[in-house]
Amino acid sequence: MKSLSLLFLLTGVCALAQPPAAPTTPAAPRRPVGTVIVPALEKPANAGPRTEQDMGGYLMVYFKDQTHSAYFAISRDGYTFTDVNGGDPVFDGTQLAEQKGVRDPHIARGPDGAFYLAMTDLHIFGDRAGHRTTRWQRPEEQYGWGNNRALVLMKSWDLIHWSHSIFRVDLAFPGLGDIDCSWAPQTTYDPVADKMVVYFTIRYGNKHANIYWAHADEAFTKLVTVPKKIPEIGGIDADLTLVDGTWHMFYVAGAKIRYASSDRLADGYTTTPDRIDPEAVDTEAPNIFKRTGTHTYVLMYDVYGARPNNMGFSETEDFKTFRHLGRFNEGVMKGTNFERPKHGAVIPITLNELRAVAAHWQVDIKLD
Repeated sequence: MKSLSLLFLLTGVCALAQPPAAPTTPAAPRRPVGTVIVPALEKPANAGPRTEQDMGGYLMVYFKDQTHSAYFAISRDGYTFTDVNGGDPVFDGTQLAEQKGVRDPHIARGPDGAFYLAMTDLHIFGDRAGHRTTRWQRPEEQYGWGNNRALVLMKSWDLIHWSHSIFRVDLAFPGLGDIDCSWAPQTTYDPVADKMVVYFTIRYGNKHANIYWAHADEAFTKLVTVPKKIPEIGGIDADLTLVDGTWHMFYVAGAKIRYASSDRLADGYTTTPDRIDPEAVDTEAPNIFKRTGTHTYVLMYDVYGARPNNMGFSETEDFKTFRHLGRFNEGVMKGTNFERPKHGAVIPITLNELRAVAAHWQVDIKLD
């Protein structure tokens, strides 16, 4: 999730090589975000599982370094995506995070039909933006690049009204010790425990980064079990997908996308040695989504080593062989009204949900 000009150490952990240029101030005022933070969510009468047959479109969430805020883009076919707010955020990082900035947004749907959004609470330009007086919250020589300890957890039934929680991992679980950071949270459903799981990167000693997991409460405001490390995986930015009894994990080590699989969520992973993505530059933030009505899965990843940065895509049916689809607007994948998205995630949504989002943000997109 670090991105920018980073040097990866042998462990796959990154350290900042050169500070990026300060973000420029937008020339025009932003549009209203269009999302609403509510103190409590009301469960709708039609809540419940959604099937693949219900799906009629796709939603992508992503962020940008310039704003440290999160964005939505929608698609009918899973190839061409349109930003819902004309390229402006739908979540203002200054309103959501302890550090006044969010990164690495990930969205998932639970078996209850609700949407679960998790983000890193981190502003890498916090001093330049006036949110703090030091480059990082804590000394860089001890805690390294981007040290932070909070996650942003949000839940919604309609993609417009959202609950919101800032969850400090270190304060909730002091037994974890003096962690450097908690990065890139993602959410999935644990069918064994019948609970939602949040898994994310924890780094120690400015060099040891691994993937940890914990169960979340039903309201998705906190983690309710002590985060445990997934063994055999040394890396960051994990993405977990359960397909026919096998957990497929994509993660990052050495600034490359790697793959592992297991029949259990929390352990037993077998890793493969080869780089999965076809890029020659640094990549991170893998995310898998299924093309509705097919056996094809799309692997999306952040090509942060490209200049300018972009998202790259590959397709697979067997999680062994991958077809390169290129990057946004350099192949079959298109972004119509936005550029330079970072660390995104895509999920299928129903046609009614797609229509509701398009109507709410007044998006000009063909839906029939």
